[in-house]
Amino acid sequence: MSVSFDPVLAGLLGAAFLAGGIDAIVGGGGLIQLPALFSALPSTPPATLLGTSKLAGFAGTASATWRYAHAVRIPWRRLAPIAGIAFIGALAGAVAVTHVAAAAFRPLVPVLLTIVLLYTLTQRDLGATHAPRSLDRRGAATGAALVASIAFYDGFFGPGTGSFLMLLFIRHYGFDFLNAAAAARVLNAATNVAALAWFGSRGHVLWPTGLAMAAANVAGAQVGTRLALTRGTRFVRLVFIGVVATLIARTAWVALTGPR
Repeated sequence: MSVSFDPVLAGLLGAAFLAGGIDAIVGGGGLIQLPALFSALPSTPPATLLGTSKLAGFAGTASATWRYAHAVRIPWRRLAPIAGIAFIGALAGAVAVTHVAAAAFRPLVPVLLTIVLLYTLTQRDLGATHAPRSLDRRGAATGAALVASIAFYDGFFGPGTGSFLMLLFIRHYGFDFLNAAAAARVLNAATNVAALAWFGSRGHVLWPTGLAMAAANVAGAQVGTRLALTRGTRFVRLVFIGVVATLIARTAWVALTGPR
């Protein structure tokens, strides 16, 4: 019995593997995975492609979280409330994107990412040491509001979410790059499952394709997590800078020319 080779599926699996690896380290895997889906399945509704991507992304992010939890002390009690906020924010964003065009956000994304990149480059010691801060009520409220905003953005549009979350954990909560990567994966898993629940309930998921991509994403996430854990904070910082710079170029191009 012969098995036919499907080049479209092979390309999507390769993209999902790379996306899983990048997502596990600093986020930004959507830079690879979503364009691959839009290119391979141009006649499929965008909401269905977003839902399919969320399925693959959730599987990879959840597996990366599991791997980090065995090597990094994740503050579950501290993250649980803001993960709940992230879930609600992403669900609201996913609902909103079915009613409002996301195109208006495109020009803002490269601007925000440029600010993130410049801030990271000018603060050379940023994220070098892990010194979690005890926040007062005002600081906790500010953090919760920022998490909700980023989560809404992830459910609504998405590119750069992992970068925004990592900078939040580093700048506001006092984490280093490695621990911020682990904490951001927890919140990313919450936002992905929220968006997936909405898209899935509306029939906007290609389940066979999504499950195959999920397996590839998990494999990539395991490779990415291993690299982050073995090479440490400096490596994660360098990947973070590279991914953010690439995201700026990609999102600026999309803002000027439209989705590709």
